[in-house]
Amino acid sequence: MGFDIQRFPNGVDEELICAICGGVLQDPLQAPTCEHAFCQICINEWLSRVQTCPIDRTSMESDQLKPVPRILKNLLSRLNITCENDGCSAIVKLDTLPNHLTECDYNPKKLIECENGCGMMISKDNVTNHNCIQALRNELDNVKNDLQKCRNDMDLYKSEVRTLQEFVRVLRMNNPTISRVFERVENDEILRWSSNLQLARVTRWGGMISTPDAVLQAVIKRALLESGCPINITNDLMENAHERHWPQGLSTLETRQLNRRHYESYVCRRIVGKQAVVVLGCDNRHMDQLMIAEPGIVMIFAHGVE
Repeated sequence: MGFDIQRFPNGVDEELICAICGGVLQDPLQAPTCEHAFCQICINEWLSRVQTCPIDRTSMESDQLKPVPRILKNLLSRLNITCENDGCSAIVKLDTLPNHLTECDYNPKKLIECENGCGMMISKDNVTNHNCIQALRNELDNVKNDLQKCRNDMDLYKSEVRTLQEFVRVLRMNNPTISRVFERVENDEILRWSSNLQLARVTRWGGMISTPDAVLQAVIKRALLESGCPINITNDLMENAHERHWPQGLSTLETRQLNRRHYESYVCRRIVGKQAVVVLGCDNRHMDQLMIAEPGIVMIFAHGVE
């Protein structure tokens, strides 16, 4: 539907008038053969009923319509038009009309901040009907729905990651060449990351927390990620942050007491800002296999890490 011709104070050339609605062309399209121009909405609605040009009855279909020439677009863009909002006396160029309507102070759909303190952005024509409490409840419901969607997506991604990890594990088991390639890549990643960690000395091995809870593990995991540890290696290390996943020589209190003399031989690297260390396999090739796991283990302490 075209623009009302009464909104153009300087008059409009007849070539810029839509023959269907009688208004000034809006989003015009051109007939393929006769090149008559019409508003996009007008001509599509017309052709849905009759497949001929409204002016000279030339046969055509909607998929044959094409954009109007640039010169016609330029003529339209230079026309002066009045604002459609009640109370606004502004006269603007037709090509700037959309921007003006968005910013116009008389636009009933312009968003303003609620003056009652809820902070919601509401349209001017909805001020009288706005209920702060209900609006905030609706916003809270939307946030809850978005959060649940994120959780569902996360569960899906975790499942896909586990499937991929299992695929890689099987692939590595059945193909020694691929296994060696993966090992080299992982070792390179670990070396690049661990080279930035300071070597640490544990002075009180008795302060070891062998069964950290989920909150403490989350804190350590965040610290690993912030230190630049790749996510796949972080996940592997955090799997080895609890005694149930430690190597045989550390898996129980009894075995730890028996092997305590070996602790001083560990090469440890401190997790930045935490009373925790990583004991990486690549740093501890000298250790017995009963005392180390790949890619490493995380040890958390109550105190005694320097």
